[in-house]
Amino acid sequence: MPLSKIGDFRRLSDDELNEQIVEAKRKLFELRFQKATRQLEKSHEFKHARHRIAQLMTVERERELERVAEEAQALESEEAASVPSVESESTIEEA
Repeated sequence: MPLSKIGDFRRLSDDELNEQIVEAKRKLFELRFQKATRQLEKSHEFKHARHRIAQLMTVERERELERVAEEAQALESEEAASVPSVESESTIEEA
């Protein structure tokens, strides 16, 4: 089984991504269980499972950071709109 490409995971929806993370963590647990009971035949599957989890969690974190950046940008634009400009303050003082 070749290692997955991160681009494949970037095309997934948020729900699909979460499902894949749960599935990959379950697979890693099963591999650990097989190792403990000496039933594991392909030890390289550990590497693949950990690599897949790392890729999935990287995509999840990228999306989280994008959402935070968008929220921060929205707050900045709202604050800029709500702060009166210097010109309007000077006209208020003159009156």
